[in-house]
Amino acid sequence: MPPNSPQNPMSPRSLLEHLFKSAVASVAAHHCLPQHLPKSPAIGRTLVLGAGKAAAAMAHIVSQTVPGRVEGLVVTRYGHGVGEKIPGIPVIEAAHPVPDEMSMKAARDMLALASSAGPDDRLIFLASGGGSSVLSLPMPGLDFEKKRALMRHLVLCGAPISDINIVRKHVSAIKGGRLLEAARHVGEA
Repeated sequence: MPPNSPQNPMSPRSLLEHLFKSAVASVAAHHCLPQHLPKSPAIGRTLVLGAGKAAAAMAHIVSQTVPGRVEGLVVTRYGHGVGEKIPGIPVIEAAHPVPDEMSMKAARDMLALASSAGPDDRLIFLASGGGSSVLSLPMPGLDFEKKRALMRHLVLCGAPISDINIVRKHVSAIKGGRLLEAARHVGEA
């Protein structure tokens, strides 16, 4: 019986909660990601990198769906891991919206992995909300504590997220195409 039908009336609050839960379920990684993933293995490995609140859930689906050798690293917000180890894809949890030391560790490790990618490897990057915060490495010459203070100030003063992300890109050693540049040898074969 459909919700809020004459035989099953719902309060406005119950109806809104039902609609919200349905919307969230429709964009869950297990529901919308598999049809967009490769069906055949890479010649080398499939390198899975990702950042954001849904990165661990997406990486879990990739590890179950993509054939062949799957390795990588994802970073998510504290408390957003999947609760189990993902074969070949460690999950780092970091702070959001102001980065912490784990944000910096994840960025360094991710740049190293991207740099290790070769011409026979395939790269999948998983991005979701919160990724700019949990993946944070200051540009050379910029102190991490100063970058944290800048982000904290922007968040507390109510700056729009689009403006905060522009600033993040310009003070980052990993954003603004720098991660892609590190993976420049992927698919050269």
